[in-house]
This record gives sequence, C-alpha cells and structure tokens, in this order.
Amino acid sequence: MTTTTGDSRVSEAVACALCGTTTDDVPLTWVSSVERGRTVYYCDRCARDNLRSIEARLDSSWW
Repeated sequence: MTTTTGDSRVSEAVACALCGTTTDDVPLTWVSSVERGRTVYYCDRCARDNLRSIEARLDSSWW
C-alpha cells in the first residue's frame, strides 16, 4: 500500500489478516474490509476460501 504525504510517497507492507502473506502493493485480487474502524486485507486465496463468511457479513441492503 502506498500513502502520499505531501510530495513524498511512503510504501507500507500490507499483510493478509488471516494467513499473514505480505505485499508492498495490494493486488486487485485482494479483498479489503473495514472492521471495527480499521481496514484489513485478505489475500486472494483466503478470500476465495472464506467467501461465504465474507458475504454473510454484508448488510441485507447489498442483496
């Protein structure tokens, strides 16, 4: 994940909340979620393995 501070860019490693896989740039295949006020990320493998659990947390308005 890259954050911008003024004119400089700071790169931070992002880790999957389930398996701990890290990456410098979050791929489009990863899933992000805001949980208890903080953003967490799930790698593509963990997202696929836990898709039903992720969908179950969506508000009914999404359906």
